[in-house]
Amino acid sequence: MSQNDESNAYWAANVRLILISLVIWALVSFGFGIILRPLLSGISVGGTDLGFWFAQQGSILVFLALIFFYAWRMNRLDQEHGVDEE
Repeated sequence: MSQNDESNAYWAANVRLILISLVIWALVSFGFGIILRPLLSGISVGGTDLGFWFAQQGSILVFLALIFFYAWRMNRLDQEHGVDEE
């Protein structure tokens, strides 16, 4: 595999990871917190409905989890493609 092909594979995997993370973030923050809030209003979490919880706290927690997941996965991706920091 040439250097250009390896570079393209690395960036394709990186972009795929970013897109997956953005879709999850959008689904949680906009989907659960705004669009699907009426459907989630019957489920109680911490004294409030689940849609409100996602809008106020859940989306932040999921965003933080995505940051840690992205860093962990990028470290593995860097190692797989030989561009990690030693």
